[in-house]
Amino acid sequence: MKIKIDLNGISYEANLQEPLDISIPLSPAGPRAWYVDPMSIEPVRTERFTGSVAEGGDVNFRNIAFNPHGHGTHTESVGHIDKAVTSVNKSLDQYFFSAQLVTIEPIPFEKTGKKYGEQGDQIITKTQVKEALAENRCEAFIIRTLPNLTDKKTQNYSGTNPPFMESEALTFLRENKVRHLLLDLPSVDREEDGGELLAHHAYWQGGREDDQSCTITEMVFVPDEIEDGMYLLNLQTAPFENDATPSRPVLFKLQS
Repeated sequence: MKIKIDLNGISYEANLQEPLDISIPLSPAGPRAWYVDPMSIEPVRTERFTGSVAEGGDVNFRNIAFNPHGHGTHTESVGHIDKAVTSVNKSLDQYFFSAQLVTIEPIPFEKTGKKYGEQGDQIITKTQVKEALAENRCEAFIIRTLPNLTDKKTQNYSGTNPPFMESEALTFLRENKVRHLLLDLPSVDREEDGGELLAHHAYWQGGREDDQSCTITEMVFVPDEIEDGMYLLNLQTAPFENDATPSRPVLFKLQS
């Protein structure tokens, strides 16, 4: 099944039978951050019922415990940093977006009088993002970081000080009409930043009317065989009434 779409005055074709899933499934072996325990999937066990066929039950009937910010691929709304817990389920009223995939290697942080960062940190800068975006216009911007190890699919990021983004890079993206940011890191901000969350605030709380309809998706994984370029993004989210929810971003290659 192929569709034809028009983006910025250019006609493209996408094959909907060739999806490229860049999500990491929720599983006890999956990635986690923020010092949460692994997510768990356990059969319901009561005096009257056992929710496991292997244990003699009639059906499998399991409880699942997880944190949407700490486990696997997830999408979050401005409610993550706002006093009002804005539901990400109400932030999205459409699910297909023009998207640009770029590969960026974080660089060593240099002290320049900024509030965040220390020697030894790895950071994605505004300059890198600007060069990667170039003259392209897209609704979604997807960052694959180097090195692109498969460990990203199982990594416990807690206490590892993973790379993060310069707040000015987030401001730049919003100024250039990017409404959905996706990346393969656990956060756009430094793991320990004294609660500043400068990148989150730069993205959402700059006095913009559309803050509530913009999202950040973290802990994706983009395999090496998926080339940088323009894609059609289908951003699928579980319908939780919460500031964040598990998600499944799927790409479709655009051919002009």
